[in-house]
Formats: sequence, structure tokens, C-alpha cells
Amino acid sequence: MQFAFTNDIEGSMVKSMLGRHGVSKRLLAKIKFDGGLITVNGEEQNAIHKLHLGDVVTITTPNEPDNEFLVPDDIPLNILFEDEHYLVVEKPAGKPSITGSLHPTGAMSNAVKGYISRQNYANQTVHIITRLDRDTSGIMFFAKHRYAHALMVQHKFRDTLEKRYFALVNSEGLPDSGEIDLPIGRCDDSIIKRQVRRDEKAKTALTSFISADRKNNLALLDITLHTGRTHQIRVHFSHLGYPLIGDDLYGGNHDLLERQALHCHHLQFLHPFTDEMVHIELDMPEDMKRLLT
Repeated sequence: MQFAFTNDIEGSMVKSMLGRHGVSKRLLAKIKFDGGLITVNGEEQNAIHKLHLGDVVTITTPNEPDNEFLVPDDIPLNILFEDEHYLVVEKPAGKPSITGSLHPTGAMSNAVKGYISRQNYANQTVHIITRLDRDTSGIMFFAKHRYAHALMVQHKFRDTLEKRYFALVNSEGLPDSGEIDLPIGRCDDSIIKRQVRRDEKAKTALTSFISADRKNNLALLDITLHTGRTHQIRVHFSHLGYPLIGDDLYGGNHDLLERQALHCHHLQFLHPFTDEMVHIELDMPEDMKRLLT
């Protein structure tokens, strides 16, 4: 792939100018050693070449090879958004986001690997930007090449990333809206479970919500994550005495649902290559809908 940039600082080195545009040292090394190319005004140059104002630097990034340890799954994907840089898909409940050593197939990473393999894309590496717990359904966000991934972790673009979730909880005594500002850390006796804690092991966590519907003694909450701690929504609402329906890890049960009633329904982000806001919505799955009928 090729990307072009215009220099705006007299005397800047190529590598410095590219760094201002989010091109990492690692990507520069890939360009140098794996068959990429840097040109300035159409002539090949190296990363320490000094630039004049208005010089146009073009990088050609090498194709990203197949990861032989990630097994492709030949299953259909519900694609919600795709261009040459990003891929947004639906993750069903019950499917993990990434593979593990004991489960090398069956994850969303396997499904996306199968898709990009069937499409015969030049870049065959799977880049996960956002992930979901195994039993959470909803929107997952992937980058289709290394540079696209690197840009989305920069503050300029990461801070525009918004994810909203639907969740079901017991409605009794629950306010119509609120903000939960409680730090979260790992439980001392578990590598999986998290809890609200107020010590050096905790990290800030902020969640806001509004009640979108109330039926059958349940509240459908529309939740915005302002931070991205593991199990953040589940921990915050459990701590307040409102565990998610179906979430037996954090105080719920399976009387109404066999998994936690949590669904990522909204994703938005500032697209680094088009400078446009992208908004994606995904309807709530049937297992949650039926609890409100």
C-alpha cells in the first residue's frame, strides 16, 4: 500500500515527519528491511534524508504475511462496515474474540482470518482494535493493515472511539440515568474476575447510562464506556447491586438467560484516512429482545 505526506517543517528528517503522521519506528523498519520503499518527490531516499517545505514523501508498505499459527475458519461473517483500511463485524454471543492455546479455532480472529484469506487480500494479518467477552454479543472492530491499526491507538483518533452497549438488569429502584465513577482492579484470588477497589492496584473506570426501556421488572440500559477496563460494565453494575441478567460471575443467575445480557450496539470513530465520522449500529439480538416482550 502507498501513503503520501507533505512536509510542513523545513529541514525535518523523513523519519521525524513520518512520525508526526503516526508512522512508527517498527513500521519504518518493516519498510526498510521487508521490501518497502520511501520516496521524496518521486526519488528513493532513506529515513534520515532532510526535507524542504512542501516535499512529498511517499511510503510503500510491504504486504503483511499470513500468520501460520492462526487457523482460518470458513464461516460467514456479518460485515457491518468495510473499506481498504478497516473491517467492522458482528460477534455472536458464545464466540471468543481471540484464540487460546487450548482452543485454536472457533474465535472471531479465526473467522476474520478465513474471510481475508478467501478475499485474497494483500495484507493477511488480523489486527483487532476492540474485543468483546465470549458471552457478550455485538460490534467488533478490526484494522486491515498495520498502519491503520497504529493510527487508531493514537490519542487523536482513539479519543473519538465511542462504544455503547445495551444491558438488562433488574429495574427496581434503578434511576433513569447515572454515572458510575469507581476504580476497578483484579481480584486478588482470581486471574479472571475484577472488582471495585480503591488502592494502587486499581485503575480509573467511568461508565454512564440511561434507561431506554422498562418492562417485566427489567430495565434496558443504554451504556457508554468512557474507559475500557476488563469487565467494566459487569463490575460496575454488580457493585451497585444490579448484576446483569445472566451474569453468574458477578452475582446474576441463568434463570432468564444463559449468558450475560450485554450487547455492543453502537460504534463510532473518526476515520484517520477520510477525516469523516463513522457511525455503526447493530440491533439487539433475539435472546435479549424476548425478555422485554
